[in-house]
Order: sequence, then structure tokens, then C-alpha cells
Amino acid sequence: MENRLKKFIDRANCSTVIIGKNASATGKVIMGHNEDDTDAIVQLHVVPRVKHKAGEVITFADGKAVVPQPEETYGYFWSEVRCPGGISFADCAVNEFGVAVMTNACGPSKDINQKPDEIAFANNTEDYGLGYAIRRLVPERAKTAREAVQIIAELVEKYGYISARSYQVADKNEAWAVQIPKGFNVAARRIGDDEVYYMSNWFTIHEIDFEDKENYYASPDLVQNAINRGWYTPAVEGDWSDFDFAKAYQYADMMWNPPRSRTAWKLLTGADLPADGLKPFTMKATKKYTVDDVKRVITSHNEGLVDDLSDNCVIHPHRYPTSTICNESTIESSVVEFNEDVNLTRLLRAFPKGCMMPYVPFYPVAMTKAPEGYEWMGYQAAQASHFFVDDEEFEYDPAKAWWAFRTVQFLTEFDYKNTAPGVRQAKAVLEAKWEQEKAAVEKAYAVMKEIGEAEAKKVLADTTDRYAKEAWKWANKLIRTIGEGKIQENVNVWIEKLGVPDNVLTYYVK
Repeated sequence: MENRLKKFIDRANCSTVIIGKNASATGKVIMGHNEDDTDAIVQLHVVPRVKHKAGEVITFADGKAVVPQPEETYGYFWSEVRCPGGISFADCAVNEFGVAVMTNACGPSKDINQKPDEIAFANNTEDYGLGYAIRRLVPERAKTAREAVQIIAELVEKYGYISARSYQVADKNEAWAVQIPKGFNVAARRIGDDEVYYMSNWFTIHEIDFEDKENYYASPDLVQNAINRGWYTPAVEGDWSDFDFAKAYQYADMMWNPPRSRTAWKLLTGADLPADGLKPFTMKATKKYTVDDVKRVITSHNEGLVDDLSDNCVIHPHRYPTSTICNESTIESSVVEFNEDVNLTRLLRAFPKGCMMPYVPFYPVAMTKAPEGYEWMGYQAAQASHFFVDDEEFEYDPAKAWWAFRTVQFLTEFDYKNTAPGVRQAKAVLEAKWEQEKAAVEKAYAVMKEIGEAEAKKVLADTTDRYAKEAWKWANKLIRTIGEGKIQENVNVWIEKLGVPDNVLTYYVK
């Protein structure tokens, strides 16, 4: 049990930031996310539109639901996290309509089918039908974030959900948090246009305005189920105005979450949260936020704040005894910068960790294939094998881009204090270059759009490929630079200790 608990805690650290469109410097929604998992490797896919035959259904290895397919499913960019034995709750997606979905664990939640000897956060694959399915079906079926909320609610209420989670769904104009306890109920709330949102790993929807259909959704049985189970008792019978969803459905406080919440809200609004940090769903914006503001949050190790334990990097921030937003288990960090022209929507993604790796600009809607080396099997093979991953995939392979970035991460972990500043400087230079090119790329796109959309999208797809190659080359150069630097450092120590003459020094340095 202790090992299972440790594994859960290690995997329970995802963070999501959302900026409402009126709070954004771009005038469109911005969404950032850290995906935190252990024993994982990430590959990228571009999934096309697919026509389905009448009566076709889809099933998933982690749930018993048999879901009918629509006539056609939409295309999407898919960032796939592969783990031994498969993983239900990690992948991120942006579809052809510019709908993005990213998620956070919110377990353990209360569960009507809890077994006496069962750990509270265990997945109920025998009791409920859906797990991994939602993160695939949403990008395949939703044209807007609001439509995504409806799709999730219909699926959960019909088939049931095996875990406890918050799905963040967003498009250029609006974003929603859809929070699901185990079972057949959903609570959803829209992030206001002038608000900012941060989610760690607990339910943050508290009050629900049941009359405000524009900004809230609650399953028909949500409150009555809590009453029937003794999880909520109205102060006045028949009056649900004091209903608190998180309080009713959250099984226990996740005490590794408050440090991250305190840090995020301090960076976003300057607010100091109370000790537990439980209450905020959103806060009013205090300025116009940029992509860099979002990156600052999701790359944070609590530097300079009350939960900073690094002692100026003497303690490695990825090894804190308490949790940080960017942490030991972060394997991918992403920011979606939505655009009025869906083809110009940018997905800035870094892996494994955004604190050290560059955020590479992708144009996911314009892409027709993953950059070379970022995918090692086609999307159909990946879909079929997602829960049946071959152990060989986790062996070092220089033909996979993942391993170049992972190796840089490994090298910095050995000597974080001395390597981190140089790596961050190199990262900043590369990111600045790409930002300086943004206007020229968009101008080239506009010129080609007068010829045709396919030609214009090719400009963006080719730019994505080039940036992906540049990032990979950057990582390979850093591997060599860090390695050679450590060799020279060791030579200098040896010379200093032994007092080797200058002519010997010249020989060895050559």
C-alpha cells in the first residue's frame, strides 16, 4: 500500500493556468499546463479526420464502455505519454477547430462503490465505463470548449467515470473547468473573461449557481447524490444555495498541493493565500497577462517566495521535500496561445521540464505530420498499443528527439547549481530568436493565404519542423558542451591538486 501511495503522490502534481480572453494581452485565451508523470516517454502525433461506418463503436482498455462513433471524427494534434502498462490520464490535445484539452488528477474523491479494503484513489474499472476515452473523444468531437463540456457530461452521465479529475477545455474565446468525481456526475464552471485560473490537484469548484446556465453546469443528480450518501446536508431543506461541490465530493485534502497554489496565485495576482490554499477557483486579473507570465508560473520552483527551500540552489528544487509547480515528475510543459485565425494558434511545448528546455513553437492546426524524430510509430499503432507499451521503447535511442532533451536534463541533475544558469541562458537565447521571427512567419502565412489555405498552412508546418530540428540540435550541442565542460573542470582540479607543470597542462588541454 505504501508503494502505491508513493506512486500516486509522484503522479499527482500536474498544474494548469488559464487566462481569460479579456485578461490576456493577446485578446484571446491562453492556457498553460505541466504534465507530471513518472516512468514515461512522450511522442507526438497528428491525427487526421476519420470517416466511420454506420454502427461502428469504440472501446478502451481501461474501461468497459462501448461508445458509438459519429459519422466523422475531427483531426487533432496529440501529445502522447507512454508508460509501462499504459496510462489513462496524461495526454494533451489541440484539435483542428482550436479546442484544447489538458487535465489534472483530483483524487481521491468520494465514491459510492468504495470497497472496504480498497485504497481511496484506486480506479474503478469494474464499476464505471470511462477513463482514457474522454481525452480522445473530446478532440475528436468538439468544435468549441462549450461543446466539449456537453460531450464530457453526456459521456460521464451515461457510462460513469473511473477516476477523479479536472478537465480544462478551452478555445480562443472561452475556457471551462470540468471536474468529475468517480461515478456519474459532473460539475463545470466557466473561467471568466476577466479572470485567471490555477489548478493543482484538488477540486476547486465550490459554489454552483444552478440558475446560471451560461457559466455553470451540474449533472441532474449531483446534489441529490451527495445528500443521499450523507456527504452534504442543506442548512435549509430544499435550499441548495450552500452546496459546496469540492467539500462534498473531495475525499481528503492533498497536502502537497498548497505550496503550488500559494506560489501560482502569488505570481499571478500578488495574493497571499491562507495556509491550506483550498478556496480559489479563479481570481480577477490584475493586469494583461502574456505567454511569458504563464511560463513563469509553470516553470516555478517557488523561487523567492515563502515556500522556496532551495537556499540559492544549494538544494536542488526538483528534490524538495514539498511540491513545486515544475518538479521532479514534470515530463512536458505546454502553453496554448489561441489566435483569431485558428491556423495561427501556437502550442509552445517543452519536454521534459520547461524550466530548462526551450518552449518550441508548434502550429498544431497547420501540421499534417509530427516532426521527424518526435514520433516513432504512426497514430494508429499508438492508439492500438497505448495500454500495451513495449519495454524497449524506454531504452535510450538517439534517433528519438525525446532522449536528447532527457539527456540534457540528466546532465543538469548531476550538478544543478553550476549547470542550470548556463542552460537557462542558452534556452532564453533560442526562445528569443523564435519570438523575433514570429511576425515574419505570420506575414509569410498571410501572403501565401492569398494563394490558398493549403499553401499558407504549409508555411506554418514547415516552420514547426524547422523549430523542432533547431531545438533538437540545441539539445545535442548542450550535451557536448556540458560534457566537455565537466572534463575540463576535472582536469583543472587534477592539475591544481598535483601541481602538474604547464607543459603537461598544455598537452592534456589539447
